[in-house]
Amino acid sequence: MWRRLSSLSPLISASTSSSLNQAAYKFKIWESFTSNIPAQAKGGMFSKGKTPFITFVLGGPGSGKGTQCTKIVNNYGFKHISAGELLRREIASNSEYGTMILSTIKDGKIVPSEVTVKLIQKEMESSDSHRFLIDGFPRTEENRIAFEKIIGVEPDLVLFFDCPQEEMVKRVLNRNEGRVDDNIDTIKKRLMVFEALNLPVINYYSQRGKLYTINAVGTVDEIFEQVRPVFAAAEMIDEAYAMIVEKNGG
Repeated sequence: MWRRLSSLSPLISASTSSSLNQAAYKFKIWESFTSNIPAQAKGGMFSKGKTPFITFVLGGPGSGKGTQCTKIVNNYGFKHISAGELLRREIASNSEYGTMILSTIKDGKIVPSEVTVKLIQKEMESSDSHRFLIDGFPRTEENRIAFEKIIGVEPDLVLFFDCPQEEMVKRVLNRNEGRVDDNIDTIKKRLMVFEALNLPVINYYSQRGKLYTINAVGTVDEIFEQVRPVFAAAEMIDEAYAMIVEKNGG
């Protein structure tokens, strides 16, 4: 089931053509995965009756991915999961887990991938949705490997909001006006770290045929018009897949 979108890239490219025949397009999508319907996974979140549809959302600070996540949620009914927000929430809870996370961060160390993945897993399992936008994760190859090992699946889609450094610096400065820790030098260092750690992840999913790069320059609506075809096609496949599973007896 996790490979059912493997041929989506050329279909999405075709979907932006003004000469596209919609009926033929739908047939091509249907035909692309109906030849091999795999069995559903068992246990955990997979036992709720619907196959989880997972999208990773990647992009540097100021790339606008958070704003686009909000629009995706509103238009396509995804559950938005921010890795950073989960860590902050756990710290604020004053739990033993949160105390450990805070101590790790104060020591200048990176929170272990397994910790973040477990928080993501908990959030997914407690949700009524089967569609997930995982925002800001994975940031490193270690993150990626831990997610796939613990959750047991790969993402269906990976969105990368590609934005020039100058534009991201400008956006971060504008939104954080008055914060002394967000000057040009510190922002550029954050962007350099992001690029060094995230590029291998982006390259990996590109090679897997799962990466969809969005030009993150323009208005919010202009950028979302690039996002829309990805989820419109994916939603079509998701619905068709559910119909086939139901027809075959679940």
